[in-house]
Order: sequence, then C-alpha cells, then structure tokens
Amino acid sequence: MAIPSFTGDASPYGGGEPYADYRTADFPFTQYANLADRQLGAGVIAANDEFFAMRENLLLAHPAVFDPEHFGHKGKVMDGWETRRRRGVSAEHPWPTEDDHDWALVRLGAPGVIRGIVIDTAHFRGNYPQAVSVEATSVEGSPTPDELCGGDVKWTTLVPRTPVGGHAANGFAVDVEQRFTHLRVNQHPDGGIARLRVYGEVAADPKWLAALGTFDVVALENGGQVEDASDRFYSPATNTIQPGRSRKMDDGWETRRRRDTGNDWIRYRLVQQSEIRAVEIDTAYLKGNSAGWAALSVRDGESGEWVEALPRTRLQPDTNHRFVLDAPVVGTHVRVDIFPDGGISRLRLFGSLTEDGAARLAARHQELGG
Repeated sequence: MAIPSFTGDASPYGGGEPYADYRTADFPFTQYANLADRQLGAGVIAANDEFFAMRENLLLAHPAVFDPEHFGHKGKVMDGWETRRRRGVSAEHPWPTEDDHDWALVRLGAPGVIRGIVIDTAHFRGNYPQAVSVEATSVEGSPTPDELCGGDVKWTTLVPRTPVGGHAANGFAVDVEQRFTHLRVNQHPDGGIARLRVYGEVAADPKWLAALGTFDVVALENGGQVEDASDRFYSPATNTIQPGRSRKMDDGWETRRRRDTGNDWIRYRLVQQSEIRAVEIDTAYLKGNSAGWAALSVRDGESGEWVEALPRTRLQPDTNHRFVLDAPVVGTHVRVDIFPDGGISRLRLFGSLTEDGAARLAARHQELGG
C-alpha cells in the first residue's frame, strides 16, 4: 500500500479553525501501539537545539495546539520542537550546508520492532524542516546521550532523508525486522516538528520476564497486543493494556451505545504461550458508562478453540475487580466480552510463560538481534 506524502508549505494561518487545512491520511501501521508514548516510559533525552520550543513537546499525547496570540521573549510560542534558523559560515556563504541538520534523541517506552513513524508538522506552516530522516539503535541499559552519540554505537536508517510538508502528518512505513531501543530524529537543515509517533510491537527481554516469574502476560510493556476490537468509537482498545491505572475516562476503552442485542469485545495476543492464574478487570473513571458484565475466554494457538476462563460476571462502575481462577488456563490469545456495551479501563492477566512460550520468546528475541 502506498503511503500518502506531503511536501511544501501550507497556507499562512488566516484565522478560524487551525486544523481546517491540515493535511493528513489514514496510515496502515497506526493499528500498532505507539512505542514513543510517555505513558509507556518514552522520553526525548537530548537535542542539539531547542531555542524556540522544547524537545519534550514531541511526545505529548494530545494534538498540537495553536494560539496565534501567544508570543514570548524568543518569538512565537509553538507546541512542538523548534530550532533556530541555521546560518552559513560567512557573508559570502550565508546558507546552511547540505550536511547541516538538527537532531533529537528519543528513548522508546519499550524496546520493539517499528512498523511505522509519523512526523507531524501541525501548525509549522513555513517553519518546518525541508526534509527529515530517522535512525534507530539498540543499546541495553540506560545509556547517556554522550554514550549514544559515541562512535561505537551502530545506527540503522529507518527513514532516509525525505522531503516533508508543513502543517501535515508525514507518515513513513518501516520494514526493518530488528529490535530497537532508541531513535535519532533529524531535521534538515532546521525548523520545527510538532509531534512524533512511533508505531510498532513491543519485544520484551526474555531474561527480564524469566526473572519476574509471575507477571502481567497481556501488558503492552511486556509484549502483549490488541489484535482487534468490535468498537473504537471513543478511545482505543490498546488503552486497556497500558501501564498504570487509568487517570481519566478517555484513558480506558469505551464503545458507542448499542441499539441491538449484540455485545462488544476485544481480542488480545499474549506475550507468548502463558499459564494464566488471576485476572483484573478495572472500570476506573467509567461511572455511568462502564460495562454491565464481562466474560473472558482463552485460546491456545491461532486455530485453537475458545475456552471460557471467567463466566459472565457483573461489573461495578469505577471499580477494580479481581478474580483468582479455579484452575490455571494455558493459551496464547484472550478475548474479553463486555455486555452489552460501555467500557473497561484496564485488563491484567497474571501468570507466567509456559516452557514452550519461554523458548519461543527467546528464539524471537535472538532473531531480532537481541
């Protein structure tokens, strides 16, 4: 599938809704989790320049905001990362060189395989970079910016130097089957980027999970994924496996109101084949719109039969419900059905990898260069 691309300036802001002429598209890789989510633990750990706007803005969860009247002592206040205008070395050569660029180092919230990147230049209409490029590396532990910039760190190009458009969502599909921990985002030669989104699959460290023993086998940070959901009208189903408790209503999963006799559901893929022993279903901040009942089924393998692990059970609003299963269940996939509609904020499945699951995870980790 071809990825839509945008180049050139957007029109100067002429009043009214700032997003009215924003250029965007549906990118196929946005089904994956955002590995650069602050809630997952991501951070912008360094940038060579952030004169006009802070590097940390890149990872803010909400869309970039534009206030035409907001000016500070350095100039127009922008909701993004913006560097000063580069200059040449002399009056005879006042222009930046071909190699001049600004950069920011991003620590992913969890190591993973990257499927797509969005570099959003919302509201940067004439002050966006001419081109961008993105590189990635895998460095264990907690490296400093100086260590990441050292000559012994190997960087892999995910997005080659590519022209981008102003006031646009610039999307790039990535086809590099490796596990990465950090990105280097480059803008050529200078300018501003509003937001960065890095979509992919978490690839957890098997040694870490083995040391934990019992852990949440569906958690995003451990490698769990949402495969599908019946409805994503108000909020994404991936919210249900984010770290921590929900902090507000839209930090969970909520469906539209049903007017039929069906029900809503989410299907998950576990980190690998696991033995599940306990379940948490949280409806925090869902008070007049929580699911009325929930049931949980487990499947082992892509073609296995669904087996009920938790029968249809009444849920209370704004409550964390805990269930110890009568007997452990083994599987690779889980489905939560809610009745008839509404939402849940978090799902936690506590257990451990089976011997086969641990072996498969270790093999995949090695395959990805871990």
